[in-house]
Amino acid sequence: MSALMKTLCLAKQMSTSNPRLSLQIARNLAGWNKDYTPGTYPKTEKEREAAAKKYYLLPEEYKPYADNGLGYGDYPKVGGGLGVENKDSYYPYDYPEHKRNFNEPISADHDLYSEDRYSQAEKPRYNNSYYFLCFLGVMSGCLALYYWLEDKKMYRPVAAKQYPSDGVKHYTFER
Repeated sequence: MSALMKTLCLAKQMSTSNPRLSLQIARNLAGWNKDYTPGTYPKTEKEREAAAKKYYLLPEEYKPYADNGLGYGDYPKVGGGLGVENKDSYYPYDYPEHKRNFNEPISADHDLYSEDRYSQAEKPRYNNSYYFLCFLGVMSGCLALYYWLEDKKMYRPVAAKQYPSDGVKHYTFER
């Protein structure tokens, strides 16, 4: 506890002696930099080529996100919804834990497609209407069986215990 108090006192002394130091610390601890923000959406061919060069892509490969107000700007649309697990595991990546090379642009939705998240690797075998019709078929079959067998009660066939005559003791436990 005393070490914490000494550290706080030292920080207070430093900040009073140099007030710009606290501004610099806050600026460094922000974790955000203006260089990380994408530029404006490219409108001319020259701007597209400059943006492709900025993200280390060929001009033919560069396709920015649509300018729909979400703020992606000139960031390239890469990945196509394929997750990281679809990349080759044996390729010598620069960062093998992320399956990523140096300066390789990542998808703007990269947090959705990392190895511990969902990935639509391939198209489903059937379309959604087929799955819905199968569901309706199974449920209507169960409903039909229920109504067809409603009057046929199923239970364990147990009858009352039968004795030779009513009111007579047939055995005793006394001696």
